Amino acid sequence: MMRIDCPHCGQRAQAEFTYERTLDSIVTVEMAADEAMRRLFERTNPRGLDDELWRHSFGCRQWLVLRRHRMTHAIETVATFDPAAHR
Repeated sequence: MMRIDCPHCGQRAQAEFTYERTLDSIVTVEMAADEAMRRLFERTNPRGLDDELWRHSFGCRQWLVLRRHRMTHAIETVATFDPAAHR
């Protein structure tokens, strides 16, 4: 089990968090339909580092961005999600 260092609550077990999606698959209301479809259904699955959206479901309930290595599961960074920065 991974340990995730929440910026609000400190280090917690992975069981407290819910994985949502990779950041490159987020769509917005104003996005063109073809771009939204591409992001939702044509995602990459990199073997190295990737940015992922997680929620601290059983803690502070904040949305977090984890930069995690897909093969080793090593977490490089954890930050609070800023929707304006990820459009």
